[in-house]
Amino acid sequence: MSADADGFRNNSLIQDIFWTRTGLLLALLLLVSAASFGLSTVIDDDAGHMLVLSLATGTLISAVVSFGQTLVTSTASQRALVTPLVEESRKALQDLSAEYRALSQEFYPTHVFEPTSEPDPVFNRLMMADLHRTRQYFFRGFSGRHAAARLLLSRSEWELRAMIADPKGDGAVIGRARYLLRQKGSDCDYTSIVTELHEEIRIGLVGLFLARSRCSRIDITVVSDPHLDRLEMFDDSVWLTLFSAATGATAPFPKSLRFSEGSFLYAMERTQFLHVCNSRLAHHYVITPDTSRQDFLHLFGRITGTPLTDSGFDVLTEKFRAFQGEFSAAAELSAAEPRS
Repeated sequence: MSADADGFRNNSLIQDIFWTRTGLLLALLLLVSAASFGLSTVIDDDAGHMLVLSLATGTLISAVVSFGQTLVTSTASQRALVTPLVEESRKALQDLSAEYRALSQEFYPTHVFEPTSEPDPVFNRLMMADLHRTRQYFFRGFSGRHAAARLLLSRSEWELRAMIADPKGDGAVIGRARYLLRQKGSDCDYTSIVTELHEEIRIGLVGLFLARSRCSRIDITVVSDPHLDRLEMFDDSVWLTLFSAATGATAPFPKSLRFSEGSFLYAMERTQFLHVCNSRLAHHYVITPDTSRQDFLHLFGRITGTPLTDSGFDVLTEKFRAFQGEFSAAAELSAAEPRS
């Protein structure tokens, strides 16, 4: 506690003393003493003068002694009663604050990013910091393009598990197509949007192949009913990009939330993610640093249901590099050159 606070407390104590009955009695003694001193100056008789002077002196001494005793007693009483009460109250408030912080960490996000029309550099720098500290990177999204682009921004090595939409048929792209329709307006052609989304999945697959050198292995899970919200999970945090939120539904980059590793949502999302990844109903594929270009062309055909030629691979590679460059520039991040 500061010296100013101590001085204020002492001043308040003295004021309290003077405004009690003890304070009034001390004031009365001082008045009697002063009156006696004044009376002694006008008495000519020596005996009377000495009597009144003795009365004045005794009254003054009594007032001083009583004031000192009251001050000491009040200070001691405060130390014995008030100070422990204040300490107990402070401890209770600290415990309550700690409990609220624990609840906040468990149920509330550490960061909230509102919808934007352009990539948020602060959002992306914070996510990249989480990526650089992690060993496992879980991604649940539509195409995996952003996951591949982030992996290529660093020379570190991770274990990536990516969950993407099934490109066979249009059922897996319906949710994202509706979101894009709300964003672009009803005049936009639905068929062209579906075609564009299938192309994004193909570009994302090529991007994941190009990022294989950044990972010990890449496990790809293809689901026919992907969750609309994007999830990116690291060792100490989980990020949710809410494409399903009504707020900012027309923004290219919707609202995003970051939760810490100790949160309830982190544990829940991790359990659900691993449950889907280990499910026999989903289709699972693996890319390793040793996966060759020909191996990937075969894998691409298995995932998409359509063959991929060398020339088609080169076209998709150029499209991914263009996406990576645009994303890195807009997010103010530096990209490394992918290896084909």
